[in-house]
Amino acid sequence: MKMWSGRFRQPLDPEFERWQRSFPFDQQLLTEELAASRAHARALGTAGVLTKVELEQILSGLEYIGKNTDSLLDDDEAEDVHHFVEKQLTAKIGEVGLKLHTGRSRNEQIATDLRLYVRKACDDVQEGITKLVSAILDQAEGAEGAVMPSYTHLQRAEPVLVSHWLLAYCEMLLRDASRFADCRKRLNLCPLGSGAIAGATLVLDRAAIAKELGFDAPTANSLDATSDRDFAMEFAQASSVLAVHLSRWAEEFILFATQEFGFIALPETYSTGSSAMPQKQNPDALELIRGKAARVIAAGQNLLIAAKGLPLAYNKDLQETQEPVFDVAATMRGILPVAAGFMRDVKFKFDAMQRASETGFMNSMAAATYLVRKGVPFRRAHEFVANAVRLCVERKCELADLKLEELQGIAPQFENDFYAGVALKATLDCHDVSGGTATARVRQSVAAMRSRVAALAGEAHACA
Repeated sequence: MKMWSGRFRQPLDPEFERWQRSFPFDQQLLTEELAASRAHARALGTAGVLTKVELEQILSGLEYIGKNTDSLLDDDEAEDVHHFVEKQLTAKIGEVGLKLHTGRSRNEQIATDLRLYVRKACDDVQEGITKLVSAILDQAEGAEGAVMPSYTHLQRAEPVLVSHWLLAYCEMLLRDASRFADCRKRLNLCPLGSGAIAGATLVLDRAAIAKELGFDAPTANSLDATSDRDFAMEFAQASSVLAVHLSRWAEEFILFATQEFGFIALPETYSTGSSAMPQKQNPDALELIRGKAARVIAAGQNLLIAAKGLPLAYNKDLQETQEPVFDVAATMRGILPVAAGFMRDVKFKFDAMQRASETGFMNSMAAATYLVRKGVPFRRAHEFVANAVRLCVERKCELADLKLEELQGIAPQFENDFYAGVALKATLDCHDVSGGTATARVRQSVAAMRSRVAALAGEAHACA
């Protein structure tokens, strides 16, 4: 029997009934539905709706459902997860099970279940980010002193420490972690007690319900509580930004693994071969991460569009906000461990990176800085070094290969100490500012990042 069938005299069209059922996918919320039902049952007991014996029967029945999920889920009649629980509970404990729905609505139930689900998903993503950043940081510590080219417009720009490059991804990912923490904080209010739209018809202790479920407080407005899906959109949007960062990371490692760059050796543990070309080692893990970013972004857009035209309060359209959330959560649960595993196993070709850092006039900024320290205005220094670069292009040599008299023919401020000023280490260390690639600064940044990751791990553990 349907939870709402008393008003109707004709059965649903069979095709429509199958089509409108959400149980095939919202059964993923069973754990959350059982937790919320236990909290509601205790509130009914406190309100005097359930006797002590009835409360114990209901709690025992809910526990049975939780322990026997696998054998019970093959249910072709359950309309949704809420109907499933009521149906199974009544089958187990009889008419007492029908009392559980007293003073509540499926509108508030799904709002509560989804908040619990997204809260757990935020915690899972936070944990995944922590492990990934830790793996990147381990590589950054192991790369101390190694040098590579940095790029703008995908053209070589200036040499940087490999550790400095890796720390850039740590910074991205920590920003992502903060977005999920913000999302979790905003969603952590409990809709139970909101009823279908106007609030429960019983005097329920909403604060006690919220506390039992780990929420900070009850929601403030019943219409908003039953129709709000901001938290789902925010989770998907935070996941979209994270997916973009992971896609950028994957793209760069794919490039650096090519023979044209030759900066990294793909780990066999995260690569596949070709069925036609025996020599191939393909970066499939990275390519899938890059590809799945599109899936996450699309799900986020799906949520925004589904909610954009809905009047208050609950509308059946909101059923369409569930699957995108499930898909985003599942995708992120898959991506993050693979990314962390790849990062642990990847090997860097530091010799190739260094060789690439020593050509292509990447010490030009250091050369201009040298002239600035000699009192030359930067615009003039820029012009003088550009002239020197043009001369090198004609001679097919590097700046350090020019003779002093040739340099002084461009600008008299060039002196013998110029050659030390454009050596690789000096080129790095001239960026001696907070956040720069100078050796001492990067060493400090690695240590600071280790502390930040430890703090993030502590926060994730506290949430769990």
